[in-house]
Amino acid sequence: MVEDKTLSGRLFQAVNFTLLAVIALVTVLPFLHVVAGSFTTSAEMAMKKFILIPTIWSWDAYKFIFSTDTIFRAMGVSIGVTAVGTVFSMLMTALMAYGLSRRDLDGRRAVMFLVVFTMLFSGGLIPTFLVVKELGMIDSYLALIIPSAISAFNLIILKNFFQNIPEGLEESAKIDGCNDFGILFRIVLPLSMPAIATISLFYAVTYWNTYLSAILYLDDSAKWPIQVLLRQIVVLASGLDYSSELDSSVPPPDQAVKMAVIVVATLPILAVYPFLQKHFAKGALIGSIKG
Repeated sequence: MVEDKTLSGRLFQAVNFTLLAVIALVTVLPFLHVVAGSFTTSAEMAMKKFILIPTIWSWDAYKFIFSTDTIFRAMGVSIGVTAVGTVFSMLMTALMAYGLSRRDLDGRRAVMFLVVFTMLFSGGLIPTFLVVKELGMIDSYLALIIPSAISAFNLIILKNFFQNIPEGLEESAKIDGCNDFGILFRIVLPLSMPAIATISLFYAVTYWNTYLSAILYLDDSAKWPIQVLLRQIVVLASGLDYSSELDSSVPPPDQAVKMAVIVVATLPILAVYPFLQKHFAKGALIGSIKG
């Protein structure tokens, strides 16, 4: 019986490993194709539908993308908006989540209903634009941060995580003379790092991928984030009209530049993810169990 159980266990592990390997391969192959396509020539891209290893390696796509200093300015804008926006959003979300996690808060259920309501219904594009305009945030980086400062989904996850912290810790802190802000910043937040890391990653990805808000609210092309500029580069590579901001003496390598654009836009977030991955699953799971 012991040998049969061991054999079945090994068989299960083998099948499980094979299945996960196939799923991982299916997931990774498209990205490898994109990376390889960004280093190939236009002729090879036209001849082959799927490329994993280029026959002739070419840097033309990246030379085209980085042939102007505009790309570095746009990268700086995206990094700044992502960093400031993530910190601001985490601060606002933590303050609101901590308040809503207190079961003795008057009107808690009504506020939570309004929060959940925004997940199902929103004011729409035009009312949001009018609000941003009336607040004087047109052509300002604040328009990329303030309207999306708090995500209802992230707020609920963080609130549920805060509710799992033993109340005895907070009561002990109050006996020692700690106020609500002290409890939040000295006890609750340090104990909630898995959730903080998870929500921070969610916010960082959202701000990094900012596109529509930048198109709507930023009139000055010098303030464009990387996503908007990369879209203009793709337009230029397609031979369409483009902004003078993207004038370049380097000829666009057609499809390869589109692949390179995806790589440039994706790598920064991929570089950050490994540092947060160990907290990611734990934070999302614990924050979604209880309410």
